[in-house]
Amino acid sequence: QVQLVESGGGSVQAGGSLRLSCAHSFGPGRNANYCMAWFRQAPGKEREGVASLASNGRISYADSVTARFTISKDSAKKILYLQMDKLAPEDTAMYYCAADWLWDCPVNAGNPTLRFWGQGTQVTVSS
Repeated sequence: QVQLVESGGGSVQAGGSLRLSCAHSFGPGRNANYCMAWFRQAPGKEREGVASLASNGRISYADSVTARFTISKDSAKKILYLQMDKLAPEDTAMYYCAADWLWDCPVNAGNPTLRFWGQGTQVTVSS
């Protein structure tokens, strides 16, 4: 059973920063393939992919967060991070960590379908 637990959400003023963490039990598949990603969902809106990294080396970002957000992972500690800088009110959402055994999962080419999800952490940005 793959477990993912997000933390680090909170309330921040516009222009501020937050770093989200996702502690997980996920590991690469038999073919060394993996995909880990951050998604978000604001009230009344569809869930959207924010950032992802995959076993083929691709790191992708949604256009709305490029140059502001950075995804990274610490494989030894089994933590996925999302550094969020220059936050804006439109970044307010529940943020989810997700994973699956895929070679690639770009979030800027449609939302990838991943099987394993965390419970989410709320990010609220005030103007």
